[in-house]
Amino acid sequence: MNTRFGPVEFIPGKNFGRYPFCHSLLIRGDRKVLIDPGSDRGRLKELVEHGGVDCVWLSHTHEDHFKDLDLFADCELWAPLQGAQSLQSLDNLFDAYGMQPEERDIFREPMLSDFHFKPRNTDRFFSEEEVIDLGGVTVHVLPTPGHTAGHVSLFFPEPQVLFLGDYDLTPFGPYYGDVDSDIDATIASVNKLRSIDAKVWIASHEVGVFESDPGDKWDDYLRVIDEREEKLLALLESPRTIDQIVDACIVYGKKREPAWFFTFGERMLMGKHLQRLMRRGAVISEDGLYYRTDAAS
Repeated sequence: MNTRFGPVEFIPGKNFGRYPFCHSLLIRGDRKVLIDPGSDRGRLKELVEHGGVDCVWLSHTHEDHFKDLDLFADCELWAPLQGAQSLQSLDNLFDAYGMQPEERDIFREPMLSDFHFKPRNTDRFFSEEEVIDLGGVTVHVLPTPGHTAGHVSLFFPEPQVLFLGDYDLTPFGPYYGDVDSDIDATIASVNKLRSIDAKVWIASHEVGVFESDPGDKWDDYLRVIDEREEKLLALLESPRTIDQIVDACIVYGKKREPAWFFTFGERMLMGKHLQRLMRRGAVISEDGLYYRTDAAS
């Protein structure tokens, strides 16, 4: 069931908004704006049939957030500048994800059939920290990079609703696996969001709506980053290849299906941690092996 907070309407995604779905928002001002069309294709079709959307906004360009964008071909599209090129072709998207040729070959068909990908140009890009007047609804655009380089969150000051996007406060923790994703930027963005004086917090996945301060969930969410890093450093007490690190399933806890998809995610996230640890001198790489150094103690 949809939930309203003044002009902000929460449209729940299927299966509690878990991937490959997300929650959507419909903003009812002088113009009706749909944010992240990946929730429920049936409900979104009803919006189209009743002329209920003038413009579509994307918080970032991941497939679970643009899954039903094809239904809104006649609507103006707004998105962050960084990442918008991903919508122009599947190869651009796969470049941003850091996919290898064999991974692209596997993912190409579901991107077309399940996520309804169609090349699309963006009509307008968000400016950093801009304030948008939709007619009775004010929107503050908050750059929150880390999950992706261009990820934005949105604050609606009149109802004091904060849309977190993919900083979703789930037990899984943050995802920062794209080529331009960044762990430290993720931490900074989460801390930026937790400092905002809101009454309602809306995330893109699972619980979705928090009508009281998420409290410990902010710390629990960020703690996952430290836990992944601690497990990785413990693993590197003996030198390991990237394949051996991936095989340890630090991120996902166990092997999951489809194997290629979760192996890809594991490799990208562990790669980010390795980069971060090498910048600190806690890990070095030689001849395809990663070693923990004394600086990690």
